[in-house]
Amino acid sequence: MSRWVALGVLCVSLLAIVIDNTIVNVALPTLARELDADLSELQWVVDAYTLAFAGLLLLAGTLGDRFGRRRTLLAGLAVFGASSAAAAFAGGVDALIAGRAVMGAGAAFIMPATLSLLITVFTDARERALAVGLWAATAGLGVAIGPVAGGWLLEHFAWGSIFLVNVPLCVIAIVVGLRVVPESRDPAAPRIDWLGAALSGVGLVALVWAIIEAPGKGWTSGPVLAAGALAAIVLTAFVVQQRRAAAPLLDLRLFRDPRFTAASGTITILFFALFGFLFLSTQYLQFVLGFSPTAAGVRLLPYAGAMIVFAILSAKLVAAFGTKRVVTTGLALFATGLAVGATIASDGGYARLALAFVLMGAGMGLAGAPATEAIMTSLPPERANIGSAVNDTSRELGGALGVAVVGSIMSSLYSGALPAGAPAAARDSLGAAVASGPAVAEAAREAFVDALSTASIVVAAAVALGALLAWRYLPAHRRPHPSGSVQTSAIDGS
Repeated sequence: MSRWVALGVLCVSLLAIVIDNTIVNVALPTLARELDADLSELQWVVDAYTLAFAGLLLLAGTLGDRFGRRRTLLAGLAVFGASSAAAAFAGGVDALIAGRAVMGAGAAFIMPATLSLLITVFTDARERALAVGLWAATAGLGVAIGPVAGGWLLEHFAWGSIFLVNVPLCVIAIVVGLRVVPESRDPAAPRIDWLGAALSGVGLVALVWAIIEAPGKGWTSGPVLAAGALAAIVLTAFVVQQRRAAAPLLDLRLFRDPRFTAASGTITILFFALFGFLFLSTQYLQFVLGFSPTAAGVRLLPYAGAMIVFAILSAKLVAAFGTKRVVTTGLALFATGLAVGATIASDGGYARLALAFVLMGAGMGLAGAPATEAIMTSLPPERANIGSAVNDTSRELGGALGVAVVGSIMSSLYSGALPAGAPAAARDSLGAAVASGPAVAEAAREAFVDALSTASIVVAAAVALGALLAWRYLPAHRRPHPSGSVQTSAIDGS
């Protein structure tokens, strides 16, 4: 019985970080109004979390293997809960961004520990399969309820309530986890690659900073060029260091397998597109179409519903048609959804966006789980933790880059399309423009929709390219590793 209670702790822990990945998007218009945040600051509210999450995942997994997975889980929950409370009471956007970064660090320690501990707790194959299914369903549940719950909280309480909701979840998980979750570690865990972790973190932050800040500071400005050069130098040094390290943070030899590389690329592209489009579409729903936060959250449900349905169907479809066909079809559907999203108008209503969400959800469901399975089955069982960590890192890194790139396209096109007499604040934020009077508001809505359409086309092209690469490099049929592998595909498109 205690192992099922332990599973409950692991699922609650996972639910907290999945909800946080989705809930903040619905809050962006509210944060823009309440904190007077411009577009680049909203990008950082999202990306501070995903960057810290992505940058620390591999290190957190190694620390868990070496010092104990329960210990890292509980530490991650404590950090996540405390920083959620700090973010809820942040006095300004800078403090909120800092709090979000610490939340991402806590999430990085929670995510890999949940799956590793689950595999340790459930030794019976049938029970383990059921437990993994419930773990995956929890992720899907978080995707579905996050936006709706966030919208309801924003309408009934202060904006900080969307972060405070994490605190009781973390407290419950810590208190019960101390009693029922067993400790687990890997006696053969490698040494910790602190240098690799530092190089990857600095390089990614410099890259994303350059992309986000370029529209405001200028693409050829000194700070942006310096940050871009720093990113190139440090990330190159990271690759060189990883090739030479005795115990690298990321074993680059894994990418010699085309299945592993293509599947990891598929996950990165999917979440690049998803996070980028959600960053803009939640603002479109509220600032352009005028929906309340709750109504906007409800209107994201077609994506979640389609994603869950097609993720469930994907295993049977892969068995019938093969990984290559199913993943390529999923990417093609996702690209089609983005293309439909590019045709929305400032006065066109919700129907076309709903169709875009359904197509994107279907595409994510078809491509995401089989791509994750392709990552896992390309590795022997003893390297399952590495495969899971690479899968999670690909998601968060793709999401961070998606928000940075799509937000920068929006910033570059939106401000230049406003009338010459528009207030400076209106050029930095659609929310400020909407509050500046009917004439400026209407021009701003048109400029925002035009920029959203262009960004959607660019992202759709990237996903279409991903479909071509998946068709070229993924296996035609499921090819498990000869000695088997742990199945860890999750119904998780957030």
